[in-house]
Amino acid sequence: MAYETGLVGEHPSIVETRRLIARVARSPARTVLLYGETGTGKGLVARMLHQQSARAQRIFMDVNCAAIPENLLETELFGHERGSFTGALSKKIGLVEAADKGTVFLDEIREMSPVLQAKLLTLLDTSTFRRVGDVKPIHVDVRFVASTNQILLSEVKAGKFREDLYYRLQVVAINIPALRERGDDVFILAEHFMRHFSARYERTIAGFDPEVRAIFRRYPWPGNVRELENLIERIFILEDDPCIMVRHLPARILRDAAEEAPRAALPAGFDAATEAFQQGLIRDALAKSGGGLGQAADLLGISRHALRHQMIKLGMR
Repeated sequence: MAYETGLVGEHPSIVETRRLIARVARSPARTVLLYGETGTGKGLVARMLHQQSARAQRIFMDVNCAAIPENLLETELFGHERGSFTGALSKKIGLVEAADKGTVFLDEIREMSPVLQAKLLTLLDTSTFRRVGDVKPIHVDVRFVASTNQILLSEVKAGKFREDLYYRLQVVAINIPALRERGDDVFILAEHFMRHFSARYERTIAGFDPEVRAIFRRYPWPGNVRELENLIERIFILEDDPCIMVRHLPARILRDAAEEAPRAALPAGFDAATEAFQQGLIRDALAKSGGGLGQAADLLGISRHALRHQMIKLGMR
C-alpha cells in the first residue's frame, strides 16, 4: 500500500490504534494478533510493530498462509534437512530460523493446517523447533504477528482452529477499524493518495467535486483503504480533469452509494436507539464477566481491543 509511512487518519479509532501499536511494539510481547477486514492494512500494522520495536534492525518475514500450499508451508517456515523427503537435495533454512531476533508475520493464520498449528504452538511455548527430517531442536527469539480477517473465536467454536493456539495468540490483540467506520478519514486518505500519485504520474489532481464527497461518505468501501487507493490510482491513469468528478467513479460505487443513501437519511432517534441497544449488550456482558473486559469480549464474540474501542465510541467508561 502507498501509505506505508504509517496509519493515516484522525478518527479516534485510528488514533487509538496507533497508540496501541506503539505501546505493543516497545513491549517484550512475543505474540500479537491482528483483526481486520481485507484491505484495512494488517500488513502495514505488522511492519509498524516491527519498525517501532527493538527488533527493527533484524529481519521482517511476511508469510501468507493462504498463498502457500499446505505441503510446502512447513518447510518454508521450519526448513528441512537434505534427504528428508523426495526432492530435498540440500538443506534448507526456514523463514523462522532466518528471522531470529526479528519478526515473522503470519497473514491469514486461520488457513494454517491443524498439523502446523500444533507445531506453531510448540514453538511459541518452548521457543524451539526442528527442521523437517532433523531431531536436534533449534532455539530462536522471534516475535510472531498473526492476522485474520475473521474473528478466530468463531473458528475455534467450529473446530477449525486450535483453542490453545487461539488463546496463546490472543494475549495481545489489535483490531484495525474498517474505512466505513472512520468518518472523514476517507477524505484524508484520498488526499494522501492524490499527493502520492501526483509524484508518481507527474500531474496534479487538486480535490473533489462536492457530489463526489457525498458519494464517498455514503459508499461502504468493502475493499477498505486498498480499494480507495486503487480507485485514486485508476483516476490518475485514465482521467485528465484537475479534480475528481462523479463521471470518474465506477458504476458499482455509484450504485452502492445510492443504496446506502436511505440509511444515511434515517432520523437521529434511530441512531440513539441503536447506541442504547449496543450499550445494553456491553453492560450485560460486563455484568456476567464481573467487569472483566477480556471475558466480556469473549461473550460478545469480539476482541478485547474491539470492545474497548466500541466503549470509547459509545462514551462508556
